[in-house]
Amino acid sequence: MNFEYTEEQRMIRDAVRAFAREQILPYSRDWELQEAFPRELIREMGKLGFLGVPIPEEYGGAGLDYIAEAIVFEEIGYADSSVRTTLSVQMSLVELTILNWGTEEQKRKYLPKLCSGEWIGCFGLTEPNAGSDASNVQTRAVRDGNEWVLNGQKIWISNGTWADLAIIFAQTEPGSRHKGMVAFLVETDTPGFEARKMKGKLGLRASDTGELFLTDVRVPDSARLGEVGQGFFVAMSALDNGRYGVASGCVGIAQRALDCSVEYAKERIAFDKPIASFQLVQAMLADMYVETQAARLLVYQAGHVKNKGERSTIPVSVAKYYASEVAKRAADMAIQIHGGYGYSNEYPPERLWRDARVASIYEGTSQIQQLIIGRHLTGLEAFF
Repeated sequence: MNFEYTEEQRMIRDAVRAFAREQILPYSRDWELQEAFPRELIREMGKLGFLGVPIPEEYGGAGLDYIAEAIVFEEIGYADSSVRTTLSVQMSLVELTILNWGTEEQKRKYLPKLCSGEWIGCFGLTEPNAGSDASNVQTRAVRDGNEWVLNGQKIWISNGTWADLAIIFAQTEPGSRHKGMVAFLVETDTPGFEARKMKGKLGLRASDTGELFLTDVRVPDSARLGEVGQGFFVAMSALDNGRYGVASGCVGIAQRALDCSVEYAKERIAFDKPIASFQLVQAMLADMYVETQAARLLVYQAGHVKNKGERSTIPVSVAKYYASEVAKRAADMAIQIHGGYGYSNEYPPERLWRDARVASIYEGTSQIQQLIIGRHLTGLEAFF
């Protein structure tokens, strides 16, 4: 594994970093208070090529590798995790899923719109009773001639009320669990499709989160993504990509927590000297630095495997598990170093902590990652 960035990777890093710190970072606190950021920001990132990093150029993407994708997520996550979440869903869960499972017609119809930011996508898997147990999806898909009729509900869907296109997972045979699952590409202006905004979140307040309601939504069989019975495998492969995006974004959170802590510790005077000179403060900074570096390397290791076209479930789970826990610890230590100010939204740490907290829950909890890794080590199934 080569630890040097390629010229393309350096260029995308510099471009995304400049954009994120000029166009996102100064406004992120206000966006959180408003519980929204401008949708136009997505279109601007599309124009700059940030939305389709690993998508081939023939479909409107940048045609770069997965290390470049991780760099984009880290830099955007450093500035604002709400924006990074929107970007991750768009690129990792929607675009790559269409690229990997879609027909040529589906790819050419949807990917250019998604890569440009003209359209926004969402990933409709989670339901009130189907979170970690993804095979328990209750949304029904009933065949009617050359069409499918969808009925059901989805919850905690990032980009849910913004989306122009939704990947919806449904069950064709009640009781068959993963064997009957199927995925569909559903345009959100289809009659019977409704999205309602969810608010009151602990973190990621500026990102769009919604509930989806499907009432006799009719889609043609050509909207099917993969074959009937492949839906569960479509979802799991998508989550491998989604977890990679979350892990990369968590590195950005941890790096931001470290940077603002170093800056504050050098400026804050106590007992007539900067608190950065205190041994226990330096110990916390050292732990944050080491863990952030380790998380970044685990993300790049997973990206290296993905670049080789090999199955990446284990390295991605390792990276997602570790980086999400590191982000929480780094944000927590940043609060401690900032003292009372760390408990106030005048400084970044409290928002970093709230944004980091969900990373060990969504797209596979830390406990699910432990079970995936444990199954790999032992060969024994702990899920059923």
